[in-house]
Amino acid sequence: MNPEFVIDTAREGIMTILLVAAPVLITGLAVGLMVSIFQATTQIQEPTLAFVPKIAAVLLSLYFFGSWILRMVMNFTLNLWANLGNPF
Repeated sequence: MNPEFVIDTAREGIMTILLVAAPVLITGLAVGLMVSIFQATTQIQEPTLAFVPKIAAVLLSLYFFGSWILRMVMNFTLNLWANLGNPF
């Protein structure tokens, strides 16, 4: 294993992590922003109002993006295993 392989593998792993986490995090962020705007306009400061919609949105995004996330992680893992035995 040469240093370039390790750096490329680490870069690919970081990009995979960012791509896999992005749909769930962006969905949670968008729903959290909408709930915060709703709470600010109505002056309702109920803590469960902030958590329940975010949890539901994250679960819903995992349902919709789950197969894509699994495919991305599987492709990275298979690529890693295929290239792990190569000396160069």
